[in-house]
Amino acid sequence: MSGIDDTPHDATVIEVTLTGPAATEALGRCLALACRPGDLLVLNGDLGAGKTTLTRGLGAGLGVRGAVTSPTFVVARRHPHPEGGTALIHVDAYRLGSRAEIDDLDLLDGADAAITVVEWGADRVEHLSVSRLHIDMLEVDDDPLARQVILRPIGPRWAPADVEALTRCASA
Repeated sequence: MSGIDDTPHDATVIEVTLTGPAATEALGRCLALACRPGDLLVLNGDLGAGKTTLTRGLGAGLGVRGAVTSPTFVVARRHPHPEGGTALIHVDAYRLGSRAEIDDLDLLDGADAAITVVEWGADRVEHLSVSRLHIDMLEVDDDPLARQVILRPIGPRWAPADVEALTRCASA
């Protein structure tokens, strides 16, 4: 993962409304089917928007070891795959203020064999990969459990059709 390209792939923005935590986890499991080692996912949204719930679904879909919980106090957790498959690196960048602090985490070490998810990552981790999937999670005013999810593929890795397939998978 290296380089910077902040241009969305074909300026694609895909939106989906999720009905609650189970749908959010389902989208995470769908992400596990679409992701491949070396992928970077940048999650943003208010507290309680579902970032960790989405990551929990991703971890379940990947079959990684260990409970996927918020890494707020430890900043980063690595979840290996018990049989040597794709691992999960789960980061909370909320308290990290600089690029140097991000680099001190050494996220690139082992990232080529893992999916890296960075909560609160916007404007903090873009330098880590030319290709990444930004996922913004917004609360829906009239439904406290629903979330509007905006997926923005950036760089050559994420084809718009693949991202659209994610939303269909989560809705199934």
